[in-house]
Parts: sequence; C-alpha cells; structure tokens
Amino acid sequence: MKPAFSPSLMCMDVTKFREQIETLNGRADLYHVDVMDGHYVKNLTLSPFFIEQLSKVATIPIDAHLMAEKPNDFLVDACIDAGASIISIHPEVVHAELFRTIAHIKKRGCQVGIVLNPATPLAIIEPFAHLIDKLTIMTIDPGFAGQPFLTEMVEKIADAKRFRAEQRLAFTLEVDGSCNEKTFKQLAQAGNETFIVGTSGLFGLDHDLSTAWEKMEAIFRKQTEGIYF
Repeated sequence: MKPAFSPSLMCMDVTKFREQIETLNGRADLYHVDVMDGHYVKNLTLSPFFIEQLSKVATIPIDAHLMAEKPNDFLVDACIDAGASIISIHPEVVHAELFRTIAHIKKRGCQVGIVLNPATPLAIIEPFAHLIDKLTIMTIDPGFAGQPFLTEMVEKIADAKRFRAEQRLAFTLEVDGSCNEKTFKQLAQAGNETFIVGTSGLFGLDHDLSTAWEKMEAIFRKQTEGIYF
C-alpha cells in the first residue's frame, strides 16, 4: 500500500500561493483545506473563496474540512460550488440530519469524509460507515495547528482499521494533527493511510517548499521502513 499525503494549506505561505500550489501539484495526493467558523472552534481560517482560488490552479482533489456549527446552512454547498471534491464533516453538528447530509453531498458529486475529534468515540460511525469515503482521526483537539500529539489516538486508528476489515468497508483512513518525524512510525504501524502534513511535518522543514517536500519524504521513508516500503 502506498501512503498518501495531504498538505494542510492553513500552514502554507499564502504570499507564495501559486508557487507553492504548483510545487505541491506534482507531489501531493490531495489538498486539506480547513474551514472554521469561529464558533465550533475558536478560530477562523480558510473559506469557500480560498477553495475557489485554489481550484483554478490545483490539479489534485480538494478536501474541505468543515469545522462549523451549522455546515448545512451555507458551507457544504458553498465549498462544493467553489471546487471541493471531498466534504469532510464532524458528525456531532449534523447528527439530526446526518444521512440527509451524506446523501446531499453525494448527489452533488462529491465524496464524503467523516472527522472524529479525540473525544468522539469510533462507535458513532457504525450506522453510516458504509456510506462514507474517508474517515479522519483527529490526533489533536480541533481548531489550531501546533498542538501536542495525543498518543491515546493511536489505538483508535488501529480500532478503525479493524472495524473496517470486520465490516468489509472501503473508506480510507486519514490522520489530522501532528503528522511529523515524531509520529510517522506509530501512525503507520497503527494502519494509517493518508497523512495530513502541516508546519511540523512539511512547511516548516525548509523555506523552499520543494526542498521541504524532499526532506519530508526522506524522513517518512526512514521512519516507516518495512511498513510501506
């Protein structure tokens, strides 16, 4: 199995927007765009407008991670209209209309991702796991980059992999939060497949993004020798 990498664009240098996206287009597997409303989490980051601009130069899928109290009021359709091809939502905020939301996203031609906060149990996905395309395990509390890695989540990733196998499901496994040199190995051993890389895992490794990517890949290969390669 080949691991996938999803750069978290809230960590990019937006003054070098086109240059950095063109560098990542030939290397990354998808883009991770955090859309926060200041209520579900106490932060404001990227937006449907950012996705619209990104879609003009991106050659890989765009994953919109919606951290909002009422994503169905505006953000789901706005992000799809802007060019997102994956909509990732937190189940707690749409629980009363979760199946309707999943059906709507699929009807609009997008894939569906479910994101689990550290305190959200894996069992919450059991009724609808067969309908989703991607499961993201948060290994930090949502809202801010640079938080310490929560080691308690490693077993949750392994549990998700076992659940998927037992139920013969097809969703991919992804980790969001502190994917870097210190955590690559244990995340790989737990069965993770897609790594969201931010400042510590990618953008902060070198001022030149091409060099930073090469450093990230070298670190990853060294840390995961015998697991993926």
